[in-house]
This record gives sequence, structure tokens and C-alpha cells, in this order.
Amino acid sequence: MKPRYFLESSCIDGWEAIVGWDMKYGYARVSTDDQTLAMQQDALVAAGCDRVFTDVASGSKTKRSGLEEALAACVEGDALVVWKLDRLGRSISHLLEIVEGLQKKHIGFVSLQENLDTTSACGEFIFHVFAAVAQLERGIIRDRTKAGLAAAKARGRTGGRRVVHDPEKIRRWAVQPEYVGDVTRLCRDLGCSAATYFRAMKGAACSMVAVTARRD
Repeated sequence: MKPRYFLESSCIDGWEAIVGWDMKYGYARVSTDDQTLAMQQDALVAAGCDRVFTDVASGSKTKRSGLEEALAACVEGDALVVWKLDRLGRSISHLLEIVEGLQKKHIGFVSLQENLDTTSACGEFIFHVFAAVAQLERGIIRDRTKAGLAAAKARGRTGGRRVVHDPEKIRRWAVQPEYVGDVTRLCRDLGCSAATYFRAMKGAACSMVAVTARRD
């Protein structure tokens, strides 16, 4: 897909207007109510955006109503414009996910501060670099996870879900002479908590009461 816009030679308040797209939708975001959207909105309007969607939310939030509305409004031949890349995505992987989704629908993406257009050769190259960085990050996290699991295994920890102790097993151990009256020792040797022990014994007591009631 070739670039469909160009920057006019004349400027509006220092921002050149983007032309050539069917519709241009802007997206602006600030993290808190103390911050103002005005600067971003002015820049997006000056760049020729037909409508600007906004959010007051942290970039770490997955659900952002303004962003969802902006993405829903865009159709083939339109462009999504942001003031700066970090206004759109909470991370490189999130940014790539959004832009790749736009590209599949033949929707352009423009970032004013970085002078980035994903339909240009340079813009496409930059996003390939971003994708490589994201893949590198995933690889580093995967290697660290493997190293952590190996270290834990060397210390005798296998990881995964903790063993669920069978109440019947606890009760069998509880009646053995060496454990009668010594809950601490039983829990230590069995590898369960005192709470687990008392739940098992309480269950046994309830079962005995139920059996006695039926017999009566």
C-alpha cells in the first residue's frame, strides 16, 4: 500500500495539514485529569483530522473507550493520527498489535512527533525494527523464566500448583502414635499447614456426627 497523504507546504499554527486520505481520525490521551488534552487536540486538528477521540487513562489500561471508538470509526482508506507514539500503545508489543490491525484493514497510521507514516517505506522499516525489538524482549523474558525454573529445581522446588493434601491421608497420619498430640510435627513431615490439618479433622468430626445421626 503506497502512502496516500502528503504534507502541505503551508502550516497551521506550526503543524502541516495531512491531505489525501478519505477520513482522518485523531486520537489523544493523557494519564490524569490534572493533564490537558488541548495541545494534542490542537495539533491533530491542525493536521487535518476530521474528528479527534480522547481518553483520560493510563497507557497501561487495556480497555480505553476513546481508542476503541477511534479504531471502530476507521475503515479502508482512512488514517489514524496520533500526536506521539506513546499516546497510542502501552508497550511496543501493544503498539505493534494495533498498527498491524490497521494495516490488515488498509488503514494508515501517522504519528506527528516522529513524522512516521506506516504506509511509507521508512515507516514500514521502523515498525519492522519495533517488531524485532518486541521479539527480542519476549526471548529475554523466556530465557529468564527458564533460568529461574532451573535454579528453583536445583533447590528442590519443581514449581507448578501446590500439592493438594488428601484429608484421608492427614487423618491416617494423625492417629499414628508418633503424631498423636503433635500437630506441628505432623504438618512439618506431611508438608501441610495447620489450617489444612484442622480442616481435615473437622471434616472427619462432621462425618462422624452425620453417621451417628443416621444410626439414631
